[in-house]
Amino acid sequence: MDAMFDICYLSADGNNPEPDDIPKTKDYVWVLGKKYSAIQDLDRIRRDITSILWCTYRKGFVSIGDEGLTSDKGWGCMLRCGQMVLGVALIRVHLSSDWVWTPETRDPTYLKIVQRFEERKQAPYSIHQVALMGASEGKEVGQWFGPNTVAQVLKKLVVYDKWSSLAIHVALDNTVVMEDILQQCIVKNDRGDSSSTPDNVVVTDWMPLLLIVPLRLGLSEINPVYIDGLKICFQSPQSIGVIGGKPNQALYLIGCVGDEVIYLDPHTTQRSGFVENKMTDDQKEIDCSYHCKYASRIPILAMDPSVAVCFLCRTRSDFDDLCKTIQQQLMKEAQALFEICEKRPAHWGPNADIDLQNTGLFTEFEDIDRQFDDSDEEFEIL
Repeated sequence: MDAMFDICYLSADGNNPEPDDIPKTKDYVWVLGKKYSAIQDLDRIRRDITSILWCTYRKGFVSIGDEGLTSDKGWGCMLRCGQMVLGVALIRVHLSSDWVWTPETRDPTYLKIVQRFEERKQAPYSIHQVALMGASEGKEVGQWFGPNTVAQVLKKLVVYDKWSSLAIHVALDNTVVMEDILQQCIVKNDRGDSSSTPDNVVVTDWMPLLLIVPLRLGLSEINPVYIDGLKICFQSPQSIGVIGGKPNQALYLIGCVGDEVIYLDPHTTQRSGFVENKMTDDQKEIDCSYHCKYASRIPILAMDPSVAVCFLCRTRSDFDDLCKTIQQQLMKEAQALFEICEKRPAHWGPNADIDLQNTGLFTEFEDIDRQFDDSDEEFEIL
């Protein structure tokens, strides 16, 4: 299996099996909110990067949309970045933040997560579901998404997948509203019949939160005033990266080192297939295709200014800590990336996320009632 994995994954240029993915520097390396030494922890950095679910272009899947598309090459990279963020969130919620993948991994929970992203129509987060739900955001199948569009689509899709046990909140107008998130994530359970609690006691549980904050950090390029704020986000323990990229090219930005960002690139076209229970060589090879041995780097200032920063709060304590980070660090910057407030601004109107939560369990996609609105500028991706 190791040999198969080595064959599957070379560097971005397809030739060098040992790319300069992590620089030899005294600067700390930050990946998904974890701090590493570039010199002492190189193997651990690569192990943890390899454990991230890597979603790329695929070909040969069941056709999507009126055009009968059987590959997302050339149009699906932002959708794949959204899948990667959600994949990290599900692994952290259902496995752990320290979970490690190897080519021999057959953990049933892990396999259940992978199956949710496979190229089959009934998979909750397949390219089919993401692309078709994009119609509710004004994007036809085959059109390019922006970071905000993919965030809005994932927010809608997760409602129909009860197993995921995840709430997605997309912050509007560069503002995180604590009241809205608490309404969305605090679940009251009547446990009056439980022997461990007194009669009629209502216990509150926390629904794990994937918080996505779409931002525009400049007109045609990143404004340098935002660099330190981005680093604070990458260094937050709750960070699960940034949906963004280079101009005209979507990338999943997973961390930073010095003044560079570290990313996984979805621009590799692989065949479609199913991991099932990972018993056959073909199934093992498909599983390997969801993992990349090496990340890549670009300067922060080379990023496209349209991004969406992502955080996972598995517990209420995680959320409280993130709020403190935003208040005490981000908002102290000369130009804050975004703000946080306790109450929903009166002129915003009611919180639509609460009604969205009550839609029900995941059903066939065609049964979902879609309302159309245009929520994102076009993000052209080659």
